[in-house]
This record gives sequence, C-alpha cells and structure tokens, in this order.
Amino acid sequence: MNNWHYDGEDSFNDMDVDQEGLQEFLDPEKRKDSYFVVVKNIEVIGFYSFNQTTDDTIDIGLGMKPNLTGNGNGFDFLKAGLDFAESKCSPEKITLSVATFDKRAINVYKKIGFKEVECFVQITVVLNF
Repeated sequence: MNNWHYDGEDSFNDMDVDQEGLQEFLDPEKRKDSYFVVVKNIEVIGFYSFNQTTDDTIDIGLGMKPNLTGNGNGFDFLKAGLDFAESKCSPEKITLSVATFDKRAINVYKKIGFKEVECFVQITVVLNF
C-alpha cells in the first residue's frame, strides 16, 4: 500500500506524501490495532483505520487501491468499513476528514449519510528528490 500511487489531484492520497502518517502505518508500535487491511483473492485492495477520539466517537480513515477508485466501488467499500467499525468499536458517532477538492469521495460520504460539520486548513508540503 505504501507503493500505491494515485493520478492527478488524487496523488494527495499517496502514503509517501505524509511521512508521519506513513511511519505510523509501517510501525506496529505506532499503529497498534487501529489499521485493518482489506484482502480480496489474496490481493490487498484497501485499508481502514479507526482511531478513538472520545469515549463515544471514532475517526475513520480509509484507502482503496488506486485502480479500484472511480469505478463505483466507493459506496460498498465505505459501507463495509462502517459495518466493521460498528461491530468492533460500537461507537455512538463516527467522523472522517476529506480534502475539500476530493469531490468524488465527498459525494460517496454524503450519499451514505455523512454531513459536513467543519472545515479546516492543513498545511502539507510535498517534496521531490
């Protein structure tokens, strides 16, 4: 998954863009039991992360293999992750964050029932060698 590369604006989701996040993902001590890999026919097709933010709230993160995005798979993938989160964590509330330009993802999130509650700026620096 750390070698997945998305095209265009979606490259924002490449794991190597966020080195701190990548280190957490790769280090079992840092990620603890908050990451879950999705496998289909022995191929990794995605992941979910579930982080407890308050006693009754979890924040989820997710990623799908780049060649599976934009093909109508998002709703079912998200639904499966939400069902898993509810069975594992029993949260009263689930939150997630998404880049404002990721209209495709936002449409899926709203379609499943998420509502926008806050917008914030995240400074991200992308460096190439």
